[in-house]
Amino acid sequence: MEAKLLLIPWLVGVGYSSIPLFWFAIHPFAGRWRKMKRSPYMALLPIWTIIIILEAFITWPWSGLRLYSTPWMWAPAVVLFAFGSRTYARIFSEFGGHKLSGEAELRPDEHAQELVTTGLHADMRHPIYLAHLANFAAWTLGSGLTINFILLALSLLVTFPLMIAIEERELVARFGDSYRQYKTRVPAIALTSLFSWPQTERRAQ
Repeated sequence: MEAKLLLIPWLVGVGYSSIPLFWFAIHPFAGRWRKMKRSPYMALLPIWTIIIILEAFITWPWSGLRLYSTPWMWAPAVVLFAFGSRTYARIFSEFGGHKLSGEAELRPDEHAQELVTTGLHADMRHPIYLAHLANFAAWTLGSGLTINFILLALSLLVTFPLMIAIEERELVARFGDSYRQYKTRVPAIALTSLFSWPQTERRAQ
C-alpha cells in the first residue's frame, strides 16, 4: 500500500519538473505560435503530455527509492503547501487565468497585453514559479523520494532559472522599457515573502 501511495508524490514531482520543459516549447517560438489560427494549445498540450510520459518513463526505476521515511517531515511540508496554495489563489485573482495559462501571450489579438506590477508582482517578478517550487518542495520533503530531490535540485539550479531567463527575454521584446525598468526594481523571486505575506496582502488591497 505504501509503495502505491508513493506514486502520488513521484507523479507530482514529474509534473512540476516538466513545467520548464513545457515552457521551453513556448517562449522561444512564441512568434510562431501566435500565427496559428486555432489555439496553440491544440499542439502544445500534446507536447506537454509527451514530455511528462518521457520523464515518467526515465524516472520510473527510482520512483519508490527513498532517502528517509518519517511522518515528521510532513510538518514542514504542510507549511510549504499552505504558502504555495495561497500564492496560487492570489495569482489567479490578481493575474487572471488567461495570463496564468499563457493564452494571453500566445493569442494577443484576443487578450489585452498589459504588464502586471501590482499585488504579489510588486514584490517579485515570478510569484507563480515560487508557488510551483514551494509545492514541489513540500511533496519532496514529505515523501523523502530520492528522485524528487534530484528533480527539485535540477529545477532550482538549472531548468527554472533558464525558463525565467528565456521568458524574460520574450517579455522585454513584448513590453520594452517598461519591463526593463520593472526588472531593475523588482527581484525575480523574493523568498522573504514567506515571512512577510500579511504585509504584502495589506499593501495590495
